[in-house]
Amino acid sequence: MMSNKRSIAGVLGAIAAITLFLLVNPWIVVEPDTTANQLITAVFWISFLALVVVLFEMRKEPGGETIEIEGPPFTRFLFGNSRAGLFWLPIRIFVGFAWLEAGYHKFSGTGWMDGGAALKGFWEKAVAVPDTGSPAITYDWYRSFIQMLLDNNAQTWFAPLITFGEMAVGLGLIVGLLTGFAAFFGALMNMSFLLAGSASSNPVMFTLAIGLMLGWKVAGYYGLDRYVLPLLGTPWHPGPIATGGGTAPTPTPTPTAPTPQT
Repeated sequence: MMSNKRSIAGVLGAIAAITLFLLVNPWIVVEPDTTANQLITAVFWISFLALVVVLFEMRKEPGGETIEIEGPPFTRFLFGNSRAGLFWLPIRIFVGFAWLEAGYHKFSGTGWMDGGAALKGFWEKAVAVPDTGSPAITYDWYRSFIQMLLDNNAQTWFAPLITFGEMAVGLGLIVGLLTGFAAFFGALMNMSFLLAGSASSNPVMFTLAIGLMLGWKVAGYYGLDRYVLPLLGTPWHPGPIATGGGTAPTPTPTPTAPTPQT
């Protein structure tokens, strides 16, 4: 079964790689907004998403979780040892206060909580295509998305959503509560601003947020996650809250090989 899925994954990966090459390479250009371009794009996304599904199913097969390529010991320590929480603590505080300050500035200022005029102006500037030079937004699909929000006056509710979202991300990171989720939504907002053509501090914030996401198990250890995560558990190992009571599960000790007798 594993061998069959491995073969299917290989085929899907090859199709995804070839179609993506046709879409992005500078030598064989498929004109945009043509039937061929739309067909190749559809084949890429179908094959790629199918590949993700197959790989996820392969993980459940015997040997699917075997580590074949060992990572550096320091990386394992950084992302999996509670003592590494001291490394992530100043990063959490730095990113958290940056988000909290940004959100509070919008909350206490004008143009965000009073109709979203500031956000509307930012969107209108982002979607504009100048006669000369490069537009702020590189990808047409994101420009269409922002234009759809403008056409529906979404700034009236989107601006408060961003405001409270930034403050929630900041508070979550500062106190170390659901650090991985807070970092994810922070990175999502950073990426949204970057796609709209705003660099500012977003590249640095995005990079640090990715690190916090990778270290989600220990990044909030010196915070509320030290107590919350064992209670919540994970989808693959639910905690007492998810199972309806009891105490935090005790990890099962790994059996060791018997000591040879002499």
